[in-house]
Amino acid sequence: MTLSRCVPPIVFCFAFFIISVSAADDFEYDGRKKCSGCHKSQYKSWKQTGHAMALESLRAGEKTEAKEKAGLDPAKDYSEDKKCVGCHTTGFDMEGGYEIEDPSKYTVGVGCESCHGPGKKYRRSHRKASDQFDKEKKSTPRQTLADAGEEFEFIERCSSCHMNYEGSPWSGTKEPYTPFTPKVDPKYSFDFEKYVRDEKAMHKHFKLTGVFEGPPQPAFHKEFQDTAESASAE
Repeated sequence: MTLSRCVPPIVFCFAFFIISVSAADDFEYDGRKKCSGCHKSQYKSWKQTGHAMALESLRAGEKTEAKEKAGLDPAKDYSEDKKCVGCHTTGFDMEGGYEIEDPSKYTVGVGCESCHGPGKKYRRSHRKASDQFDKEKKSTPRQTLADAGEEFEFIERCSSCHMNYEGSPWSGTKEPYTPFTPKVDPKYSFDFEKYVRDEKAMHKHFKLTGVFEGPPQPAFHKEFQDTAESASAE
């Protein structure tokens, strides 16, 4: 189940975080500490979203009304329930990702790699390209990141948690399903195009400096970059 805000205010998903990108299992999670070292502004913005507190929403006494409405026990702690934590943590049950028995604070919550893909390999590509750009002002093909496992089509990743219910129009549904459906409350309807533009759901986007160029790019890339501000240097 998920209480994160990749979208509606409260959405529970009784499902593992299903990675639909090809060969995702070949890549390893690295934790958001590595990401936040360079992307400080994005990290600061992300901490204000429901995604950051996703695991906390599973704890006893949290989101009581929503849990009762869906037939769950609000007095129960779901934060170690394998049917729930996959959509409230990063990389659950995958190499380098969140483990119930040995939780890492850098994989708690729906973090960077939940949307961008497991980053241990593409982080190295980021570093190499950034160093090259600083020294030579030469951009690197963005395809380099895709080849190293970075995700650029986010809708499937979001849908794997937010649309995994019986009767969902999403083709990737599988058990265990979430009991939090649009029939329970219309707010559980998932509209990717709407919520990807909601800064309460997503971290704020900042102006890219030109380290990478070319495809692949999300469909909304140009729209976001046209209005983005520069990231803080701090």
